[in-house]
Amino acid sequence: MASYKEIVTKAVIGKAKKISTNEYLLTPEQKPDTVLGCWVINHQFNGENSGGLVNLNGNFDVNVWYSYDNDTKTAVSTKTFTYADKMPIRLKDNTTLTNNEEIIVRSLKQPTVTNVSATDGIVRLNVEKELGVEVVGDTKIKVSIEEEEDEYEIITDEDFLSEKEEEAIDQIDEEYIK
Repeated sequence: MASYKEIVTKAVIGKAKKISTNEYLLTPEQKPDTVLGCWVINHQFNGENSGGLVNLNGNFDVNVWYSYDNDTKTAVSTKTFTYADKMPIRLKDNTTLTNNEEIIVRSLKQPTVTNVSATDGIVRLNVEKELGVEVVGDTKIKVSIEEEEDEYEIITDEDFLSEKEEEAIDQIDEEYIK
């Protein structure tokens, strides 16, 4: 009959992902006629436990390239946007989220602008992002222990000597130092 040991280790005990699309407003210095380009950079984020939910906090910069003055001039306007999302995560084995677990947040899809328009001097942006969260905590695993342990094989230095080395050792005069 095999015996078992329990090992306590760190493992992923819950994971989830969240896709979100949010609308943001940007007011450039000049009244834009046409949006020529738009991109998102410098995405930073983290996650923390808040009453059994994971709070996702982050920010990113949006750069909007636009034309103005009857499409005769161009400019770039930059603004930093922040966000805060809550994410419920089901943990394995019906455990609850405590402050002992580590929360790892990854950007599965970087924020990208999916729709942009300029109306009455205001640029409206739809930004889509996908964040993944893993909760790492203590868990137990059971391993089977063998009852009979394999005996060690006895190996001596002679097992590794070549024929020349063995002949040289046989020719050593043990009485030489006397």
